[in-house]
Amino acid sequence: MSRLFFLFVLALNALPLSAQYKYPKDFFQSPMDIPLILAGTFGELRSNHFHAGIDIKTQLRQGLRVYAIGNGTVTRIKVSHWGYGKALYVAHPNGFTSVYAHLQKFSPEIEAYVKKEQYRKKSFEIELFPEYGELKVEKGNVIAFSGNTGSSSGPHLHFEIRSSISEKPTNPLLYGYQVRDATNPTLIGLFAYPLSEGALVNQSEKKIQLNLNKRPDGTFLADEVTASGTIGFGFNAFDRQDLAANKNGIFSMEQKVNGRTISSYDFETFSFGETRYINTLIDYAHFGKYRQRIQKCFKEPSNSLSIYRDVHNDGKIDVKEGLSYQVELNIADIEGNQIEVIIPVVGKKEIAKIKKDQKQTNYYIIAQKPNSFNLGGAKVYFPANTFYGNFYMDLKEGKDTVNIHNNTVAAHRNFTITFDVSEYSETERKQLFIARLDEKSKPNYTRTYKRNNTFAIRTRNLGRYTLAKDTIAPTIKARNFKNRQWLNNYRYLSVQITDDLSGINTYNAYLNDEWILMEYEPKTKTLTYNFDDKMTKETQCELKVIVTDNVGNSSTFERTFFRK
Repeated sequence: MSRLFFLFVLALNALPLSAQYKYPKDFFQSPMDIPLILAGTFGELRSNHFHAGIDIKTQLRQGLRVYAIGNGTVTRIKVSHWGYGKALYVAHPNGFTSVYAHLQKFSPEIEAYVKKEQYRKKSFEIELFPEYGELKVEKGNVIAFSGNTGSSSGPHLHFEIRSSISEKPTNPLLYGYQVRDATNPTLIGLFAYPLSEGALVNQSEKKIQLNLNKRPDGTFLADEVTASGTIGFGFNAFDRQDLAANKNGIFSMEQKVNGRTISSYDFETFSFGETRYINTLIDYAHFGKYRQRIQKCFKEPSNSLSIYRDVHNDGKIDVKEGLSYQVELNIADIEGNQIEVIIPVVGKKEIAKIKKDQKQTNYYIIAQKPNSFNLGGAKVYFPANTFYGNFYMDLKEGKDTVNIHNNTVAAHRNFTITFDVSEYSETERKQLFIARLDEKSKPNYTRTYKRNNTFAIRTRNLGRYTLAKDTIAPTIKARNFKNRQWLNNYRYLSVQITDDLSGINTYNAYLNDEWILMEYEPKTKTLTYNFDDKMTKETQCELKVIVTDNVGNSSTFERTFFRK
């Protein structure tokens, strides 16, 4: 059955139920048989994206049972080093798809299906799309076991519910799942922004932080603000559930001026195609400097997010001299626990005491046009709409190292950096790559495209870039066995692989000259082979592991062991 026809069938099945219930609350069961305590909430602010599901704590353990939340069929399986790690996608007949990620392993039937394809393709990383009905599951079936794979910083289950048609994720807590939460969000800071030319807030042309006082009724009252021109507000806040100390994301914000809503948004749903516009919702320059995310209550011109409900004048306030305004912010979690902030504003013409920064350079970026610059040993090309707005860019030329502004500006699209390597020999070029230098000047590999006399990368990260050389091959060490050891009672073999600079690119393992699957865990830098997968009948076993880094340096590890 074609994928298009499968989606059409899902759409037909979805019509009766979704016409009655937007988010069915009695249809799905819990994906785990433990209390739902969250380490992360839907829509939570992450680097360059919104969190697309909920993170369920697994009691600091791996291997807990994960259940199908409803009848359905597996439509996608993905195994990757980073991202979701081991992930499973199940389509249900009511038009929704559930997603389970960072898994330790799949149920036996699904695990066998995956390993068969991994051996066929001779690859640990794999993405599969089973035929409709090939891997059916029933509500309550164990479909996987929780883990810590991919870009997970600790054991947990990442769980999503998406529309099977649009693939838009929706907040799983809208489907009736119970999480104990009677705790209000926490407000960290409140900020005011002069937005128009000549606008002032408390005699400042720059953003300022406002003083707050908590009143007996629990509301917050800001000190009176004097302002002129067009202004806006922003806040830094987090939410906590009752049984967890994690600082999670809020669910909604509403801003009122004199009783009228001028902006509001919530995290009911969003699309993956828009998620990078998170960098227009937050004060990205502030985030780049202080690693704190201020959420703006107003919309920037480049903000294309669909999370907004009511917006007037883009959530900005035109302050007139002699008039008073009462601004009210309501910041809430999904259970309706909320904090209320009241900001009195008085229109008043004043003289600026704090001037905005007027730093200018020779490089002015017009966001809607392509921009190209020659930096001596390198060139940089920004396609149109790489950035969200116009600004003066700080560029420093160099032979092998160039500086391309800093991390206070977000790039929405990839741009290209090209280095001239004509002065290097062919042998030297094989070991060279383009690296981004971190704050400690440590080089980090970026995928480098090599063509004759030019090396190029495509990236969204501003900063310092250099040509780096990697001459050292990866290292491979045995972790749980010794050469010529008997391993009758061993369940698995494990080796550690590391590389000093450019990083691991490929790895392959062979047992008596036959390819075997070794699972790579980058966080622990280990390759693991499970003896249950495939085993030779020979008593003497010859293991060979070949690891190559990103510039082609290669190491071979060979050991003998015995097993009956």
